[in-house]
Amino acid sequence: MPPVIRTLCIHLLALAGIAQAWQQVNENAPEPAREFRAAWVATVFNLDWPSKSGLSASQQKAELLHIIEQASRLRLNAIILQIRPNGDAIYQSNLEPWSAWLNGPGQNPGYDPLAYAIAEAHRRGIEIHAWFNPFRATVSSRPVGRGHISRKQPDWLLKAGSTTMLNPARTQARGHVLRVIMDVVRRYDIDGVHLDDYFYPYPPHHNVADGRSPAQRRAAIDSFVQELYRQVKAAKPHVRVGISPFGIWQPGFPAEVQAGVNAYEDLACDARKWLVQGWVDYLAPQLYWRCEGPQSFPALMRWWSSINPSRPVWPGIASVRINSKEDPGRNASEIARQISFSRSLARQSGGQVFWSWKSLGTNRGGIQKELAKYYSSIALPPAMPWSGSSQPARPSVQALDSGNGCTITWQGNARKWVLQVGSKGRWFTMDVLPGNCNRTTIPARVANTLDRIAIRPISPTGMSGTPGILAR
Repeated sequence: MPPVIRTLCIHLLALAGIAQAWQQVNENAPEPAREFRAAWVATVFNLDWPSKSGLSASQQKAELLHIIEQASRLRLNAIILQIRPNGDAIYQSNLEPWSAWLNGPGQNPGYDPLAYAIAEAHRRGIEIHAWFNPFRATVSSRPVGRGHISRKQPDWLLKAGSTTMLNPARTQARGHVLRVIMDVVRRYDIDGVHLDDYFYPYPPHHNVADGRSPAQRRAAIDSFVQELYRQVKAAKPHVRVGISPFGIWQPGFPAEVQAGVNAYEDLACDARKWLVQGWVDYLAPQLYWRCEGPQSFPALMRWWSSINPSRPVWPGIASVRINSKEDPGRNASEIARQISFSRSLARQSGGQVFWSWKSLGTNRGGIQKELAKYYSSIALPPAMPWSGSSQPARPSVQALDSGNGCTITWQGNARKWVLQVGSKGRWFTMDVLPGNCNRTTIPARVANTLDRIAIRPISPTGMSGTPGILAR
């Protein structure tokens, strides 16, 4: 319906006593809260989703939708979904076979899980970051589908215990991984590209026979990370690039922390360099230890956050270790302390990433109650002004009261829309809606308590625009 006709209809309905129209006002609303709140959803070994291989498409969808809906209720705003666990695909791909963790090696599940996750998450204001394991090829001698890289290019593989991996020092292997990632970036409306820490294998298998020195290995991984960032930003500047390295850069950094693994030498992981050079939009170092102890969470968080003030560090937090055999006696309050400490160091770019989803979804140790204390209201992920600082234009907004509630419509362009509501001078963020949405309804019991409504546009890089505001 053209705007002129819609406006005329609204006024006619108001005059007839059927509905009440709101009026546009030249006011402003406070900026929404900002914080990255995410959980890793692992598919390898069916750790988080799907619960087992061989479920029907409808069962897989139901489980995935339950995760997304529960994440929304917990007020998370991002899911880091593992879509390439070991040289395979949790999405439709012409480059790699369907993952065995869905329905068996190379078996089509009957739908596209990544497309489904994106649609359902965006509908609820949640970002999807596509998580790639870059160089792991096979695990525990598990079978892989026809066309798997381990079958097509066996000479690219390195043996590391029960795992095989693509040799990162081979230009062709790095090129293959980049093609796989960029295929997803170009074809899917993902919000981020996320890499885990499997570059070279962990000890005792780090001395793989590839004929490369630690420095040569680091140079190969550095080249890969730099080129990945360049290609993603050239294709879609708004897509975040994030990496989750081992939580300690190398022994002695910081001095008061003990390190059992040398990620710099053994894993070829120079995450400090990537952060300094701006080859990532965020780091999520795996700070899985307690606040007290030889690997102090506060000491590590303080060190990582001091490296590059212009790029955020959002710690990986081990909710999985609550009431665990690995860390006996850890309770949910430890996780709350870590959230609080990470916030104290945030420079307008706070955030946390939880390993992994199942511990949150099953409410291990009462973690949901602790999260509710810190995530009491909706927050948007922080913006990325270095990837684009343009602000979207103010939308044209209209609202109409009726017996069923208040229906709001608007026109404009944005990546997301934020619905903010006000009552007697106090504002609240009520919802985050996808960019293709231009209509929503507030239930009457809530709408009747309001005197202000705002629709705020958010750009693809997260920049906030001026809201269109209505008053009774």
